[in-house]
Amino acid sequence: MWWRVAGRQFSAMGNAGNKAALRELAAAGRPLGLLAYADNEPVGWASVAPRDDFPRLLRSNTLKLSEDSGVWSVPCFYISRKHRGSGVATALLASAVEHASSSGAEVLEGYPVDLSSGRQPPAAELYTGTTGLFESAGFAVHARPQSGRRVVMRHSLH
Repeated sequence: MWWRVAGRQFSAMGNAGNKAALRELAAAGRPLGLLAYADNEPVGWASVAPRDDFPRLLRSNTLKLSEDSGVWSVPCFYISRKHRGSGVATALLASAVEHASSSGAEVLEGYPVDLSSGRQPPAAELYTGTTGLFESAGFAVHARPQSGRRVVMRHSLH
């Protein structure tokens, strides 16, 4: 829910409220994301939906996104600790490309961390993925915000 609601609202709702809000979106049939399984156990998640479903992205002073139509976003991943580095994020991103394309998106956009400077960010910053992950899935740099922390990468789907 982090990208789907304002910061104050996210904090005010707390864990229980955010879970309830996510359940409401699912019950309403909103696109939420994709799950990865290993041996019938969920091991990863990628949030993927129309970019308009993520108002915090659109309000970001750091990313300064343009108001393009037909753009979907994959703003975050969660991979269980014991499955990190095993290709789960790669599989989820490939599936996100297929899912967005089959849902009519023209472009899929992500906001990964650029590791090319040699700076190793804390693990907590890597929830958006890395530029290498996105490049391997066919994404290209669309914009480099001045903050330098995140890069806007896009994959044309049609």
